[in-house]
Amino acid sequence: MSSSVEFFAAYDALLARWPAGTEELDVPTPYGTTRVHAHGPAQAPPLLLLHGGGATGAVWFRTARALGAGHRVLAVDIPRDAGRSITDGRPLRTAADLMDWLDALLDGLGVDRAHLLGHSYGAWIALTYALHSPGRVDRLVLLDPTQCFAGFRPAFLLRSLPVLLRPTAARALAYLDRETAGTDTDPEWKRLYALGAEAFAGRRPVVGRRPDAARLRAPLLVLLAGRSSTHRAADVAARARRAVPHARIETLPGLTHFAMPTALPADAEHRIAEFLAPAVAPEGAPDGAARTA
Repeated sequence: MSSSVEFFAAYDALLARWPAGTEELDVPTPYGTTRVHAHGPAQAPPLLLLHGGGATGAVWFRTARALGAGHRVLAVDIPRDAGRSITDGRPLRTAADLMDWLDALLDGLGVDRAHLLGHSYGAWIALTYALHSPGRVDRLVLLDPTQCFAGFRPAFLLRSLPVLLRPTAARALAYLDRETAGTDTDPEWKRLYALGAEAFAGRRPVVGRRPDAARLRAPLLVLLAGRSSTHRAADVAARARRAVPHARIETLPGLTHFAMPTALPADAEHRIAEFLAPAVAPEGAPDGAARTA
């Protein structure tokens, strides 16, 4: 069996764990067709989910269950990464192209404004987009964000090189096992990630410079993995607080970088849901008064 056939079989098996009623949408954009997993009431506030590198949109099955009652969850397969999105249109090469793609994706979904939730590389995209199109982003949640407030640890990059330069499913799975040791990271997702590393060995996700987070005005929640090997959580928290004083920043002590989002504890999912809940004016307050993050 070819690596791509195995990958898509594992992808569909993970999708089967999404809640009943999940829809598969193929959204045309100038850069090709983007696959979106959609769950939740059609008229509920939209929540766009952006996965980490190689994770695919299927990784958010727990998040869809936790947040799908009150939101229209829209989990994307990021173009030029593993998944079912097809980049057969205009070349997607730069961060500016990536922002243009997201504008077109939201237009294609009929979404004027949305909450954004991103993990790792997806967090970088989410923060960059919130600065690019502030009028389209209501609230922003970043899970162990990379290249947003601090760079990578050199030791992490060195450990990652074999998987990046000579990817095989076995090598990627061994890498993930080390990086998620002691956590409840979902084994089916780890297998999907490993198969994707081989099946999409030539993938080249679009990257760019670190965003100027000090310009952010949207309410922000940052959840850091206390045992992350990509960076020191304390350093990222300190830099994020300096850049975005209004942000809510928490560290989850038992998690590693790749344990998110499949091993997020229930109380963390609850805090995300609470943060994204519609603003409510205090009793007796004038119209328009509402809580802030």
